[in-house]
Amino acid sequence: MPEQTSAKAIKVMIVDDHPVVRDGLRLSILDKPDMMLAAEDADGFQAEETALKVKPDVILMDVSMPGRDGLETMLSIKQKLPDVKVLVLTVSERYEDLLRAVRMGAHGYLSKRLSAEEIINAVKRAAAGEVILSPDMTAKLMDELKKKATEPSLSPREEEILALVGEGLTTAEIAKRLYLGEGTVSTYVRRLLDKLHLRHRAEAIAYAISHSPRK
Repeated sequence: MPEQTSAKAIKVMIVDDHPVVRDGLRLSILDKPDMMLAAEDADGFQAEETALKVKPDVILMDVSMPGRDGLETMLSIKQKLPDVKVLVLTVSERYEDLLRAVRMGAHGYLSKRLSAEEIINAVKRAAAGEVILSPDMTAKLMDELKKKATEPSLSPREEEILALVGEGLTTAEIAKRLYLGEGTVSTYVRRLLDKLHLRHRAEAIAYAISHSPRK
């Protein structure tokens, strides 16, 4: 049964058909006073029914599950609960899965090799609106993106905003940092996505990271 805790706690749902994975994530979540376990399921279809009942803030979603895979489940859930943040947690390292997840609206794509603390930190960041990719997943995404297009010309302001997007800052945080209106920042981000032929903010983050001067 879900644990009762503070109303401000992040409501987390686990969807994974591996009991050992669920056990580890459950213990990590229950150990955090700022989180609560909203529910857990091992089946994609059942997970959708449960999510509609408990309305979690963040879902940790496995990709490969019996009945219906995690990405299809995620898409169906987000059509009904658009504000839910879904972190795909998987052993898959295929960039096809990564791209599909990003384009279907995942707020993160994390390797199951990450530690429990790293996953918990990703949950907190996702709940705050950030998009999170594991470093190895970012590299795979960039390998694909590099095949796409010639380098566009960006204005100094566009480069500045792209760099802040790459740091994981939200629109509101970028607006505050640059003393701009949130609407202005949103317009810049949309233009960046168009110029760079990117479909999602997560792709913009990966692009920014790979084109950072530190690289």
